[in-house]
Amino acid sequence: MPGGRGRGTVSLVEEERDGVRLTSLDQPLGDGLDVTKGDLVDYLDAVADRIVPLLAGRPLSVKRVRPGQPPFMQRNVSKGAPDWVRTVPVWSEGSHREIAQVLCDDRRTLLWLANQRAVEFHVPFFRAGDAEPTGLVLDLDPPEGADFAMVVRAARLVRQALEDSGLAGAVKTSGSKGVHVVVPVAGSPFEDVAAATRALAARTERLDPELATTAYIKADRGGRVFVDSTRSGQSTIVAAYSPRIRPGLPVSAPVGWAALDDVRPEDFTVRSQGFPSEWAAELPEPQSLPDDLVAEGHTIPIARVAAMHEGKRRKREREAADDG
Repeated sequence: MPGGRGRGTVSLVEEERDGVRLTSLDQPLGDGLDVTKGDLVDYLDAVADRIVPLLAGRPLSVKRVRPGQPPFMQRNVSKGAPDWVRTVPVWSEGSHREIAQVLCDDRRTLLWLANQRAVEFHVPFFRAGDAEPTGLVLDLDPPEGADFAMVVRAARLVRQALEDSGLAGAVKTSGSKGVHVVVPVAGSPFEDVAAATRALAARTERLDPELATTAYIKADRGGRVFVDSTRSGQSTIVAAYSPRIRPGLPVSAPVGWAALDDVRPEDFTVRSQGFPSEWAAELPEPQSLPDDLVAEGHTIPIARVAAMHEGKRRKREREAADDG
């Protein structure tokens, strides 16, 4: 892992790697991040052999920064991209048109993205052209002010729910306050994988409803860890080893179940040295989803849809009370 281009060190303003011209390496990456652009480039270059296989073939969404501007998510390839940057056409529901998303299949593309100040790398659970998803994730989001140990306890509940269902998963920090438990799968369509994710979240909650909740509405969580089942299917997840846009650029770090009790999210940044585990070594082989798990999931409403209807119902109740 790189030592970083810290204050007081001599760093090149420009250099070239793998045919990519890298500029302004000694300049601040973005407002309040406390790292230089060179720190980001050096880190991504150091983990290229680990992160590129996780990005390759998957339509990429990146979150970029620029000094003096708020961070922004970019899905469409930048204008003027080199002709060697591979893209894939994807229909965008948000903009109601077809866009060209980058396929980061090699170190050169990764360096080009880093030079554009792409910090976060978000990928879907499918490869371009595939008809089936490659995995699912349960995203554990702690309540405000909670100690990381609370999230670890919830992660172990997820692991128990997986084992009870005949499945196995790998764990990584989210790069923020929570963790991701990822389960490689094969042989199921998107709707069944999404259903299985909902069922696993519900089974996790049932193991300890005082610790874990599937309540999508924040006000209903009551200081419990939110087991988010909505990141699977067509949604994206921040890739393992990806930095996050926070001071010091923390990293979504593979930690492994054995080390989970001994780490904290802040242990892993673009300037830190190494990880307790390697993501490729932690991930189990793709698994078939049990029929009973899928069937249970199809009886559970999609969280966002249920929350929308519940929000409308509560609004009507408030309006009725105000009128009364």
